[in-house]
Amino acid sequence: MNDQLDFNEMDEKKLPTGLNVLTILTFIACAYELYTSIKNYIGGADALKKFEEAQAKMAEAPAWAKQFAGPEMRELLQQSLDNKLPMLIISLVATSLCVFGAIEMRKLKKQGYFLWLIGEVLPYISVAIFASAFFKTFLVYLMLFPIIFIILYSVQRKHLIK
Repeated sequence: MNDQLDFNEMDEKKLPTGLNVLTILTFIACAYELYTSIKNYIGGADALKKFEEAQAKMAEAPAWAKQFAGPEMRELLQQSLDNKLPMLIISLVATSLCVFGAIEMRKLKKQGYFLWLIGEVLPYISVAIFASAFFKTFLVYLMLFPIIFIILYSVQRKHLIK
């Protein structure tokens, strides 16, 4: 009888497949975000120079391609460069929250979801504050992946029991 109880307890504590996959993808995305944040902090001026060089070559490009190298993008890059330290700090805090939240969700703790959610939304709030050109550009489409993850994690919340 005790063996059967132990088996049921082990079965209850098993991490659901969907939550397992989502947290692994979160760890991968956080590693990439960490790399990108540090790279942007170190090489922000180089990115602006490369953008200006590419913008000069865009004279003969089609109209749809020119919108990606328009004045809004340059303004966004300039604002990001001007505020690179606060944006780096916020990015590091957000990435840490996402990683810690994912670890907590792997332990089936509800607080992990909320920590991850704050970490997921925080970078967009900081970009809205420090780089107002964000909402004028095509970068709004990059919010598609976080929205999908928020929906997927919200569906998996039913497995979080602690």
